[in-house]
Amino acid sequence: MILPPASFVSWSTELTALRRIIEYATVDAIDRDAIEQFYRASIRPEQTILGIVGDFDSAGMKRLIEQHFGAWQGSGTPLAVAPLPPVEQAKMGLFTVDQPQLTQSYIQIGHLGGQLNYPDHAALNVMNEVLNGFGGRLFNEVRSRQGLAYSVYAFWAPRYDYPGLFIGGGETQSAATVPFIRSVEAELQRIRTEPVPNEELAQAKDSVLNSFVFNFQSPDQTLARLIRNEYYDYPADFIFQFQEQVQATTAEDVLSAAQARLSPDQLVILVVGNQAEIQPPLSSLAPNQTVTSIDVTIPKPGA
Repeated sequence: MILPPASFVSWSTELTALRRIIEYATVDAIDRDAIEQFYRASIRPEQTILGIVGDFDSAGMKRLIEQHFGAWQGSGTPLAVAPLPPVEQAKMGLFTVDQPQLTQSYIQIGHLGGQLNYPDHAALNVMNEVLNGFGGRLFNEVRSRQGLAYSVYAFWAPRYDYPGLFIGGGETQSAATVPFIRSVEAELQRIRTEPVPNEELAQAKDSVLNSFVFNFQSPDQTLARLIRNEYYDYPADFIFQFQEQVQATTAEDVLSAAQARLSPDQLVILVVGNQAEIQPPLSSLAPNQTVTSIDVTIPKPGA
């Protein structure tokens, strides 16, 4: 297994951080020379990690590696890679995509998240389990008790070297859009203001720990994890440290992490649906806030 070179990973994550969207014009601007130049600049031995897993003779494998990769030399000028700039959330508020043909709303709620090396990463994963799943608060309250959703979720999705997302959402009838959003927001406020009861905490921790085995379903999956830790300069036993931290997580840890990392005043809310059928309107969620309409029409080539 060869991990993508550092230059490529940094380049691609930077595009993600900057929310670059591929359009006809950006694809049309790429020609063969640009691809070759990027390949020579980024696919290089000094920027590549090689990992091999399987039943083989180590000495023989080393000889094969030397035979096939020993003379590999980079060509051209290496791609200059600068540290990623701090990622900051540019906007918050209410955004809509009007789709009159729909009979239900598709809702996304969230803001920038954190990194896997945050000290409260384990507590945030336990918080995920409190909120999600068939026994989670969102399912029990928003879907089962209030009947406001076909599906509902909210989870912390960190990344290795740049902030991921805290993202939630679901699907609901057009007329239930505003009550759905208010109900999800109420559960986010609740987990920030009330300690999780012991029974609920124990169930959430068990759920995280019981899923631990899925990190090692195959040898190549284990290898990929070790290489990834090496690439991002994480401890080789990072995932086992995480396991121990989950076991030690308390209700106070979850409350503290939720207060530190969940920011209801920074939420971005996106609703795709039939705006005429959303009653009360989205503007009722925040009377002093503008509801911004987003045009998702794909520009035609040459436009």
